[in-house]
Amino acid sequence: MPIKRNASAHWEGSGKEGKGTVSTASTVLNQTQYSFNTRFADGVGTNPEELVAAAHASCFSMKLAFNLQEAGFTADSIDTQCTITLDPAVGGITESHLVVKASVPGIDSEKFQAAIDDAEKNCPISKLFNTKITVDASLA
Repeated sequence: MPIKRNASAHWEGSGKEGKGTVSTASTVLNQTQYSFNTRFADGVGTNPEELVAAAHASCFSMKLAFNLQEAGFTADSIDTQCTITLDPAVGGITESHLVVKASVPGIDSEKFQAAIDDAEKNCPISKLFNTKITVDASLA
């Protein structure tokens, strides 16, 4: 059965001088501010790329946990950092780079890498992207 989640955005003004808010149905984000400065400079608030990075890091980590479980392992921890690259010259996201550090008792590097490779290709957010995805992964 399909699962649907939603969020909303409100914007006022021009692209550069305007400002907006983003909210999620769960209220984790509730009228959280975003603007030109939060996206292209260092303003206070969030931006679409930061939200996409959070989505990719969390989705990848969960898919990796499922892959490890399928292989008979349980991670003590999985820490994933995602960097989304937005290139204004091409008008789009050009890369999602994941850095993963995991503690998985008893796993060898070959099985770990297989779980990483599958998560890179098959987490739902990875499947959503039409961009280059790279991963640097290490076991603790």
